[in-house]
Amino acid sequence: MSQNRYEMSERQLELIRNQIDRLMKVPNGFYANKFAGLYPLDIKSVEDFRKLPFSDKDDLRKAYPLGLQAVPDEEVVRIHSSSGTTGTPVIIPYTRQDVEDWAIMFKRCYETAGITPLDRLHITPGYGLWTAGIGFQAGCELLGAMAIPMGPGNTDKQIKMMIDLKSTVLCATSSYALLLAEEIAKRGIGDKIHLRKGVIGSERWGEKMRNRIASELGVELYDIYGLTECYGPGIGMSCEHQCGMHYWDDYFYFEIIDPKTGEPAKFGEIGELVITTLTKQGAPLIRYRTHDLTRFIGGDCPCGREYPRIDIILGRTDDMIKVKGVNLFPAHIEEALKEVDGASSEYQVMIDHLNGKDIMTVFVEANPEADKKMVETALKDRIKAKIGITVVPKAVGMGELPRSEKKSTRIFDNRY
Repeated sequence: MSQNRYEMSERQLELIRNQIDRLMKVPNGFYANKFAGLYPLDIKSVEDFRKLPFSDKDDLRKAYPLGLQAVPDEEVVRIHSSSGTTGTPVIIPYTRQDVEDWAIMFKRCYETAGITPLDRLHITPGYGLWTAGIGFQAGCELLGAMAIPMGPGNTDKQIKMMIDLKSTVLCATSSYALLLAEEIAKRGIGDKIHLRKGVIGSERWGEKMRNRIASELGVELYDIYGLTECYGPGIGMSCEHQCGMHYWDDYFYFEIIDPKTGEPAKFGEIGELVITTLTKQGAPLIRYRTHDLTRFIGGDCPCGREYPRIDIILGRTDDMIKVKGVNLFPAHIEEALKEVDGASSEYQVMIDHLNGKDIMTVFVEANPEADKKMVETALKDRIKAKIGITVVPKAVGMGELPRSEKKSTRIFDNRY
């Protein structure tokens, strides 16, 4: 694929102008205030577009509850809210067209993963204000597959329904997929499970975790991407070749910027993903900083799809912590773990400040046959070599670290 596919097209530019024109007419609207004095026809090129200010989650929180709404009340058919547990929630209104567009995108995701109307989708993400469960279901129904809307929790019932209804696709966070995989292995009922694929999203996950889930469930795994502010999950999806995620450039314009300067990152370099919605009605977003770190992937995908690609999400700018003067992301720990024989995928990091020094303790689960002391030595050496930090390694038994039905918390900073 030519790099031109990643550049702003004339059609995208026209859709953006149309969005801005509409937003500027919303009385006391979020963007009408943010872009005061701007005329849509002033946006004649991508260079003009890049002069527009970014928006971020803090801006959206200040618009609580319905300051982002860009259509009359009678056009709003649903609201969703961000899943974050801290701060003021972000409320996103949806029109009927928004809901239909989201289902179309989700159906496209399933098709990209080779899921067909003959499949039975076991949907474990939450329903309600969170966007995940209902998005997975709407796309499934539009595809014509069987939706099994379980939601999270009640692992006994999950497994019973998975067996009795012969679910073929598991939709889950990586944390809950691992919990289910471990429970199925522990009960020795893998031969009763009919899963063939897993659609995993909502949190980043390392290679070891991916391999464990795939091996224990006997499935092909696919990454799905999305965020509540931009419909929800379903705006990007990996294909069978596992070389990044295709995203739907007929609905979105993606930028990748240097998170420090806000300037465009060089093509192929890691930076922060910025999203502009092209057709969203209820609460459009212009130059929204996601804080997700990724990069554009050039060239033709072996699958033949012409939708452009980004890499899987490598982390978040707000996941970064500084320890002993070194900037650290969870991905750094996962990279080190890949090279530690006997280490499992599950880890936790505790950071404390004692006697004037930062102390970083890394807990990791060791495989049953592994020598814990050897795992600790290897982990300490790999982290020192890769990150430049001396840590206190602690190997624990399998299953000793907590599991989650939603997202796992990996790093605990106790210094503040």
